[in-house]
Amino acid sequence: MGPSEGGSAMHRIYLVEDEPKLATMLAAHLERYGYEVVVARRFDDLKNEFLASGAGLVLLDVNLPWYDGFYWCRQIRTTSNAPVIFISARSGEMDQVLAIDNGGDDYIVKPFNLEVVTAKVRGALRRAYGEYAHAGDLTVSAAGLTFDPLRMVAVFGGRLAELSRNEGQLLEVLLRAAGKVVGREALLEALWDDAAFVDDNTLTVNVNRLRKKLTELGLAGVVRTVRGSGYALQLPGGDV
Repeated sequence: MGPSEGGSAMHRIYLVEDEPKLATMLAAHLERYGYEVVVARRFDDLKNEFLASGAGLVLLDVNLPWYDGFYWCRQIRTTSNAPVIFISARSGEMDQVLAIDNGGDDYIVKPFNLEVVTAKVRGALRRAYGEYAHAGDLTVSAAGLTFDPLRMVAVFGGRLAELSRNEGQLLEVLLRAAGKVVGREALLEALWDDAAFVDDNTLTVNVNRLRKKLTELGLAGVVRTVRGSGYALQLPGGDV
């Protein structure tokens, strides 16, 4: 349940829960929904373990060995704005206020329904990285698919894919022209300064790599080949 080689294409969740049975149950449930879960082990150094995990969201218990969850949330906030959802047996209003005051985004009281946890995770990820996220001028979106060229990530339906430079530039051009055909020549020029010296097959290889990343987001078949012309990005609910 650790990071996969080369990085995860989906949102990775860092789960901080010192009850092994509960941690295993939560991780298994979230993984069934396609999330990658990194279960905390180093309760004396959670901040660095979180940073090493590359997670996009934290599920954080309050009662922990060494220091409590409020302390660790403050530590995480010194380096990351990733959503933090507290999970705790403490049901008092003051604990929930402390959770928010210490940088938390949500609070779930134990015992909880696993589907509620999944819904809150999905919502937090959507607000942070999806259609509800604060979009800077460089971010490009169409029909629920968002590309952030600063972080080189694509987000769709609560999932995140890390893209290479070429994959990202291809997606950006296709997204800006969503539903319309983009010529092979234009794509070659977008990717390489001197397109005249680039083998046409190189573009095909890069398009196929982008297709694979989009398939991992649940968007199989959205990059359409237009014979003799180029490619078009045809998203569900988008322009045809």
